[in-house]
Amino acid sequence: MVEAGSPPDEIFLDRLRQLRGVERVLAQPAELFPYEADGLTLLRGRPVAVVFPRDREAVVAIVEVCNAAGRAFVPRGSGTGLSGGATPVDGCVIIECACMNRVLAVDAVGNTATVQPGVINAQLSEHVAPLGLYYAPDPSSQSACTIGGNIAENSGGPHTLKYGTTSPHVLELEVVLPDGSLVQLGRRDGHCAGYDLRGAFVGSEGTLGIVTQAVVRLVALPETVCTMLAPFPTLVEACRAVSAVIGAGIVPAALELLDDRTIDAVEASVFAAGYPRDARAVLLVELDGRKCAVEHEREQVEALARSHGALEVRVAKDSAERLALWRGRKGAFGAMGRIAPDLYVHDAVVPRTRLPEVVEAINSAAEQRGVRLANILHAGDGNLHPNISFDRRNSEELEKVRELGAEILRICVAAGGVLSGEHGIGVEKRDYMHLLFDEADLVPMRWLHDSFDPEDRCNPGKVVPAPRACTESNPKHRGYAKVEF
Repeated sequence: MVEAGSPPDEIFLDRLRQLRGVERVLAQPAELFPYEADGLTLLRGRPVAVVFPRDREAVVAIVEVCNAAGRAFVPRGSGTGLSGGATPVDGCVIIECACMNRVLAVDAVGNTATVQPGVINAQLSEHVAPLGLYYAPDPSSQSACTIGGNIAENSGGPHTLKYGTTSPHVLELEVVLPDGSLVQLGRRDGHCAGYDLRGAFVGSEGTLGIVTQAVVRLVALPETVCTMLAPFPTLVEACRAVSAVIGAGIVPAALELLDDRTIDAVEASVFAAGYPRDARAVLLVELDGRKCAVEHEREQVEALARSHGALEVRVAKDSAERLALWRGRKGAFGAMGRIAPDLYVHDAVVPRTRLPEVVEAINSAAEQRGVRLANILHAGDGNLHPNISFDRRNSEELEKVRELGAEILRICVAAGGVLSGEHGIGVEKRDYMHLLFDEADLVPMRWLHDSFDPEDRCNPGKVVPAPRACTESNPKHRGYAKVEF
């Protein structure tokens, strides 16, 4: 919404176009259409413009122009987010950071890289591989998603089990705050005194400011990597094998689970990886580290898998076979496009030992509604990704999908879980925060938000629901309820 006193759109757009350091400004309806949603296509908004800054000074200038005009602004990376975190507010400006895509410096001694926010996740690892280093966080969209977007969402991925989400790999941030000021959060040596504002910012989903530069931690490439595939006759047996591996004190680099519906979709697609189609589930296990330790863990994992019903245990013979196994896992979401034109990738976390009953309850809820659902799990840390295939043009089907999405959250919270493992809250789960938090818990979150963005212009309507007493007539909290699901 354009506030009273704002200049007409054309005058406002001309001001954006004239800013130094702006690569281009998109404003035509056909140009704006791809930016109406991120990876969660259930939600859409209409920006007035998409602006591409080249440097921090341009980001500052864009924010200042938006503030002077009373316009909201939404930072965006590649738009691969899956919780509506980059869904635009009608009439806002999207600050698209794709042109800020340079690796500025690499410290091979201190194992750090200084990057702009538009650097593609996988390309950073490719850039530093000749130095024997890589960037550990690896979302499934890593060939497209950006470091800035990963920081906003505190993104995870298959290797989160051993290496953690994005946050522990971010040392220092340069941030443009919602008032246009430029600040540094954290330190590149990791020893920052006082409040951990870096920690508060990572995972704030673009609601506290815009990253213009980051110092991230790099890790050494492991001496050896062992990738294993274990098919199971039932999903329950596969889940129990997961708990057995962790219970034995083994922490694989990755421990992924795919159900039979996912296997069928992958094997019928260009991502086919040779997963056995007669299995009800497969575990993809990756071990890395010193060669002698990995070999010992491989023997343990193989024995545990077989003792819990694995039909076989296949070990990748070389890097080509390993990449083929991962191609199926990383391409699974894309493979779902064969089933229906739309895909809703859900995200929640439950205690690892509750996985069998939770997955069964989710599958039952989908069957009751006649909705097509397949499961992918970061099983090692209890992170579920139910994949719901549907056609949004069918209004009845769309409503069932929304109902199922809400029911999945209720099932997971009732099992002692939480609303998100890596996709964030965004708009998708904002109004379900009350399932997990009392109003008293949400109040300090709003205090934190308002200390960074008292005017509520930076990516409004995300993460924190409106106070129960809030109404549309209360301008201070207008953003908390701006974008509706």
